[in-house]
Amino acid sequence: MTKPIVFPNHSGTFSRQAHADFPKDAPYEREIGRQGFFGPATHMHHRHPPTGWSGMQGDLRPRAFDLKKWPQSNHSLWEVQPLLTNKHCTLLFWTLPCTMKKLLRNADGDLLLFIHSGRGELFCDYGQLSFTEGDYILLPRGTSWRIESKIEIQLLAIEATDNMFGLPDKGLVGQHAIFDPCALQCAQITPEFLDQQDENPWQVFVKHQNKVTTISYPYNPLDAIGWHGEVCALKINWRDIRPLMSHRYHLPPSAHSTFVSEHFVVCTFVPRPFETDPGALKVPFYHSNEDYDEVIFYHQGEFFSRDHIYPGMLSFHPRGFSHGPHPKAYEKSFQQTHTETNEVAVMIDTRESLNCTDDTNGLPKNVEWQGYVNSWQDKEAQS
Repeated sequence: MTKPIVFPNHSGTFSRQAHADFPKDAPYEREIGRQGFFGPATHMHHRHPPTGWSGMQGDLRPRAFDLKKWPQSNHSLWEVQPLLTNKHCTLLFWTLPCTMKKLLRNADGDLLLFIHSGRGELFCDYGQLSFTEGDYILLPRGTSWRIESKIEIQLLAIEATDNMFGLPDKGLVGQHAIFDPCALQCAQITPEFLDQQDENPWQVFVKHQNKVTTISYPYNPLDAIGWHGEVCALKINWRDIRPLMSHRYHLPPSAHSTFVSEHFVVCTFVPRPFETDPGALKVPFYHSNEDYDEVIFYHQGEFFSRDHIYPGMLSFHPRGFSHGPHPKAYEKSFQQTHTETNEVAVMIDTRESLNCTDDTNGLPKNVEWQGYVNSWQDKEAQS
């Protein structure tokens, strides 16, 4: 990796510290961050909101989608049109109406499932995992799996084709910060797992290089009676995440990292107290994340930095333009009456630019909120 040119410098009127005590005649701070805010950064102080554009033309723009309306396939996750893709990461949203009658296996990469709604049982090579809304389920590359449920399941699938998923380096705060590794639960060989083994014909749909091969067995191939080792399927719920925070400083998204891959990170925003210091910023700061594309999936709660964004929606902010809180949220943050947030969201930041698949395959018109690019302006412009 290229070593950045780093030396301290400054010019004009500026605050002594980032995200606090802004100059009175420049109340809008914008962070220009490199390497996903891990690397060098500069904080600009503006007279006007960095998102105060009056128009935007061209392909580069913020976008928002209602995933409850995303085209679906009842047959297989592999038949669902991806949301966003690059050669290292693919995002999909799948609505499963009931129990899967086939097995799936991903030979292209690790698969991280975030359960948006529903509950059930996941059976895989490593055994059984009971799951519910808010669970992350990590399936290593090559794992055969299926879901049993009597109710509808909605899930966000995050595929890592570059490398395996790992945990973030927690540095000075120690290994038990954010969540204790003991909170991770592995799939187990349970009586229910043994009971589902049968001698009936089964099929496994294997995705390899984005093509599907069907492998047929005269028996259920989930027939293990035990295992030992370091590779396994596991889960953790967002409720087990204890966020890092400071009452005097608004921490960057990197502080909320949950899983990391070589070319992207997965962060989880969970309820937390607001900053209480009078001069501290209480909403996500305006920023230019110049090395990453940013995707946020909204799971539940009220999203205090966004207007007209509801659970089940997804926003996509490609690099190249500044973004941050909507005007009303920014103004209210300085008069905050609530003591804590109640939002839950999943963020994916990718080093390589993402492509939206609707640009080539098309989507129903009501899936995308066409007025999202104007939502930082007046109310009339948002329709």
